[in-house]
Amino acid sequence: MLYGRDGCHLCEVAREVVESVCADQGVAWAEVDVDGDPTGALAAQYGDYVPVVTVDGVQQGFWQVDGARLARALSRRRATG
Repeated sequence: MLYGRDGCHLCEVAREVVESVCADQGVAWAEVDVDGDPTGALAAQYGDYVPVVTVDGVQQGFWQVDGARLARALSRRRATG
């Protein structure tokens, strides 16, 4: 999961990394705009840290996404089921 917001240049870079790593791993991914949450909870949780990447709810990185770390997390996920 990629949490970001419109107009965020770091989010654009993160999107490219997530898209590439997930394509290499054959894994689907989704993106959520933290500002689109009507409750404001996502903006409160992630607002100053976007982009944030999680795998199965576990944060893997923020601001600058490490593609190698994301790939390892996805590999572990597939190995454990």
